[in-house]
Amino acid sequence: MRGRAGPNVGRMTTGGHSGAPRTLAEDLRARDDDALAVLLRARPDLLAPVPTDLTQLATRAATRTSVLRALDHLDAFTQQTAEALALTADGCAYDTLRELMTGRPGGAPVGEPLDPEVADAVAEALPRAVAALRERGLVWGEDDRLRLVRTARDVLAPSAATPSATGLGPSVAEATAGMSPARLQEVLADAGLAATHDPQSAIAALAGLFADPERFVALLDGAPEGARAVLDRLAWGPPYGEVRDATAAVRAAGAATPVQWLLARGLLLPAGQHNVVLPREAALALRAGRAHRTPQPLPPRLEPVPRTAKTVNATAAGQAFTAVRTVTDLLKEWQTGGPAVLRAGGISVRDLRRTASALDLTEPQTAFWLELAYAAGLVATDGELDEAYAPTPAADEWLLLPAERQWAVLAAAWLAATRTPGLVGTRDPKGRALAALGPDLDRSLAPQVRRGALRLLAALPVGSAASRPDLLARLRWERPLRAGADALREDLLGWTLHDAEALGVTGRGALAAHTRPLLEADPDADRAAALLAPLLPEPLDHVLLQADLTAVAPGPLIASLAETLGVLADIESKGGATVYRFTPESVRRALDAGRTAAELQAFLTEHSRTPVPQPLSYLIDDVARRHGTLRVGAAAAYLRCDDDALLAELLADRRASGLGLRRLAPTVLAAQTDPSTLLERLRAMGLAPAAESAEGDVLITRPDARRTPPRTAPVPVPDGPPVPDAALLGLAVKAIRAGDRAATAVHRPATAPPSGLPRTPAADTLATVQSAVLTGESLWIGYVNAEGNATQRVIAPVRVEGGYVTAYDHTADEVRTFAIHRITGVAELAEDPS
Repeated sequence: MRGRAGPNVGRMTTGGHSGAPRTLAEDLRARDDDALAVLLRARPDLLAPVPTDLTQLATRAATRTSVLRALDHLDAFTQQTAEALALTADGCAYDTLRELMTGRPGGAPVGEPLDPEVADAVAEALPRAVAALRERGLVWGEDDRLRLVRTARDVLAPSAATPSATGLGPSVAEATAGMSPARLQEVLADAGLAATHDPQSAIAALAGLFADPERFVALLDGAPEGARAVLDRLAWGPPYGEVRDATAAVRAAGAATPVQWLLARGLLLPAGQHNVVLPREAALALRAGRAHRTPQPLPPRLEPVPRTAKTVNATAAGQAFTAVRTVTDLLKEWQTGGPAVLRAGGISVRDLRRTASALDLTEPQTAFWLELAYAAGLVATDGELDEAYAPTPAADEWLLLPAERQWAVLAAAWLAATRTPGLVGTRDPKGRALAALGPDLDRSLAPQVRRGALRLLAALPVGSAASRPDLLARLRWERPLRAGADALREDLLGWTLHDAEALGVTGRGALAAHTRPLLEADPDADRAAALLAPLLPEPLDHVLLQADLTAVAPGPLIASLAETLGVLADIESKGGATVYRFTPESVRRALDAGRTAAELQAFLTEHSRTPVPQPLSYLIDDVARRHGTLRVGAAAAYLRCDDDALLAELLADRRASGLGLRRLAPTVLAAQTDPSTLLERLRAMGLAPAAESAEGDVLITRPDARRTPPRTAPVPVPDGPPVPDAALLGLAVKAIRAGDRAATAVHRPATAPPSGLPRTPAADTLATVQSAVLTGESLWIGYVNAEGNATQRVIAPVRVEGGYVTAYDHTADEVRTFAIHRITGVAELAEDPS
C-alpha cells in the first residue's frame, strides 16, 4: 500500500531526530557488524586496502570511482530510486521520495497519473530499493531525512553537461542563474505573481507556483493554442528545445507565439541564444509529480518455453560428448606442434583455416574450441625462440580422464573465462583484426553474462527454455549498462546461448540437469560429472572391419584402441559412427612407428567383431614386405638395398633425377640431398624406404609428441576486486571496529598534553598498567617504536613482566607486547557518555 512506512534496514535506529547521524561515518558507526559486512561484500573495492577506521571507510565510500562502480551494479528500479533522490534537496523525507516514484496521491489536475496497479507495485518495491541503497552506503540517515551521498547526487542530478535518465532539466534556480533581477521581476509579473525585493525570493515564488497544482492549472488555462503541445513534447525529456532567439525579452502583451508566451511566464527559460529549457518544477507538474515515465518496480517476466526434461538432457549429453571429442581431435591435430605465434599474439588466419579444415569445422567454431582449450589450460605457447602453440602437460592428464570428467573441466573453464571467441575476426578501435588466441579477446563482462543467463534458465521450470529477447530484457533490468557496454552484452548473450548449446551446457535452449551443480555458489564438478555419466555412450573395445578396406567404429572407442587405430588408418568420416580407411600410406605409418606386420594382424583380429578381410590382410603383408627394403642413412645421404635390380631401376627413374643419385657399390647409392628429404621423395614415388642409424639399425620415424613446459590456465580478467569470503569479511570488520575505537576513544582531558600523546613519569606508567591488569580496564598510551615513530594506541593490559606489558591492542585487533620504557605515558579512558 502507498501509506506504508519506509525501511530502516541494516542499521541501528537512533530513535529520535536529535540523535540522527550527521555524517555517513556516524551512520556507519551506528550499524552492526553484519550490516558492515553486507556493505563490504557489495562494494569489495572498499577493502583495498582495509580501512583503518570507519571515518576512512566513509571517505572511501564517497569517492567518485567507488560510487560509480556501486551505481553500476544496481538493478533498474534501485537506480531509478537513486535518480529520484538526486532531484530532491539533501535530507529528503521518505514520503516525498514515494510521491516522486508514484505521483501525487489520488491523481492530479495536471499530467497523466500512474496506473494504480503499477503505483502499488512501486510502493511495494520502494522499501527494498531504499534498503539496497543503504546497504551499499549510497544513502544514509533516518527515513525523515534520507541523504544521498554527495558524489552520487553530482553524478545523477540533471545538468546541462550530463542529462539525467529521468529526462528532467535544471531547477528554476539553476536555469535562472544568469538572468538579471529586472527580467526575473518581469517573469513574475507575467505569471501573475507579486513583485519581490530580491532574486532569491523571486525564484522561490516562481518555483512555488509550478509546485502548486491548482495555481499551475490556472496559469495553463490562459495559454494560447499550441503552448500545451510544446510543453508536452518537453515534459518527458529531453527538456531542451531549439528556438530562433531564446534570449529576447518577451512581455505577455506582445507574445505572438506559444513559445514566446511560455518564455514570458518562466514555463520555458533561456538556455543559450537558440535554446530553451523546461525547468524541473514545471516538468514535474506536467508529469503529475513523477520522476520517471515508466517506473520498473518488477523485473520483466520470463515466458518459459516448455521442453521435455529427458529430451533436454539427452540432447545436451550428446553435445557434451561431441565437445569432448572435438577438443581431443584438436589436441591430436597439434600433437607434434601447433601453428606459430604471431608477433602480436594469436594465430594467423591461414593457420586458423588450416585447423578448421582438419577438424571439419567452420572458422568461428574452430576459434571457439581453440579458446576453450586455451582457457582450460590444455594448449599454450611453448616459449621457444620460434614460439608456437602446443598441448600442455595438463592435456595428457585430461586425455586420461573419463569423458564426463573431461566435460566438467571444459564447462567450468568456459563459465569462468573472460576470453570471447565471438570477437575473432572483428577489428579493434585501431582497425586491427582480432586473432584467435590473441591478447585482446578478454572481456570482463563475459562470465557475468554467461552465469546471469544460465541462472535465469535455472529459475524456470525444469526443462524450460526462454527466448533471447526475454533474457536480454531481464539482464538489462538486473544491471542497466551504458550504451556501448549494453551493445557488447547483447552480443555476449547471443554467443553465450550458441556456445552453451555446442558445449552441452544446454539442450534445445533449456538448462541441462548436469549443468546445475556448476552454477551453485560452491560449484560441484564431481556431481556434475556423475549426473552426465549415465547419459554418455559406453566406450567400445571393438570395430567392424569391412571388405572395402574400411573399419566402422559404431561408437566411441577406448583410448588405447582409438590411438592405435588412428595411426594404422585415416579417419574418413565422423558422426554417430566413425569410419576409418586403410591405405598403403597409413599402414606404412604404423610400420614406421615400430609395429610389425604380425602385430598389426593380431591387433585387428583381437579388436574386430568381424573376420579380418583378405584384402586388408594382403595390404598389410604387401606394404610390410616392401617396407625397409631400401635403407636411407646419413652421409650426405645414402641408399642401401640388397636388391641391386631395384637400385638400377631407381637410377633410371626420371622422377629421381633431382636427387643426385650415383652408385657406390652394387647395393649402395649416394645422394646429394639430406636423409629426410630423400625419404619424402622416395615415398612420393610409391616406395617404402626406412631410415637407419649409423650402426645400421632401423630408426622408428614416429614423430615425437610436443608439449609446452608446465603452464597454468590463463587468469580471467576481473571486473573489479573479487568478492571477499566470510572469513575475510569478519576479520576486516573487526579491524575497522578496533581502529575506529582507538581513533574515537574519549580521553580524560587532564592527562592529554598539547602534543597529543599522554606523558606520565615511568613509575606512574608502570603503576597504572599494573592496576589495569587487575581491573581489566583499557588504557590510552603513547608508544614510540624502534624506528622512532610515535603512535597512539588503546590497549587492554593482560600481563606485566620483565619490563614488557602484554596487552590486547584495539588498534591492530591483536595481542602484542610493548616495552614499558617506550611508553611515553598512559591515560585512563573517560566513561562512555552513552
